[in-house]
Amino acid sequence: MPNSDRLDYHSELPGFLGTLDNFLSKIEAVMLATGVLLMALNTCINVVARFVFGEGLFFAGEINRILIILITFAGIGFAARLGRHIRMSAFFDMLPDNGRKFLMILISLITAIIMFALTYFSFQYVVSVYERGRILPALGFEIWWIYIWVPLGFAITGVQYLLTALKNLTSKKVYLSSGVVDGYTDHEQDL
Repeated sequence: MPNSDRLDYHSELPGFLGTLDNFLSKIEAVMLATGVLLMALNTCINVVARFVFGEGLFFAGEINRILIILITFAGIGFAARLGRHIRMSAFFDMLPDNGRKFLMILISLITAIIMFALTYFSFQYVVSVYERGRILPALGFEIWWIYIWVPLGFAITGVQYLLTALKNLTSKKVYLSSGVVDGYTDHEQDL
């Protein structure tokens, strides 16, 4: 079974890069699983409270807002690792292996640069929210804690795209991510 279909992801990258990739994979998996489970639990408890007591939890909306941000920005790095981002591949699929490899390296490097730029700008936003000292009305803690996941998610995604470019530079095959080889599996069809 390919790495992209396994829950026990193990990086194929050598040395420190493989260790970094495995570490990020575990962090993302914990963040995503915890976030989804907490959101489901929070929503269920809120529904039960609404039916039993006639009023939902006053903080349920804020908790779900926090968890949506966490899941979204942990998920973009996770999707990049597994080569699962939406892509338009008609032109890409028509190219020979060398052309696809060159294009994948170029796409990965440009995307990494964009992700690191978004990391910088989102970090600046978090700093500005921190300086304003705004707090969540129901939970009462500072809002900047919610948005800290945004630059972190962009940074992890940027690292994933850099690892994809490096994998393509150092291997003979074309990789969609550092662990996913380009191509179609038996259950997919080339349209």
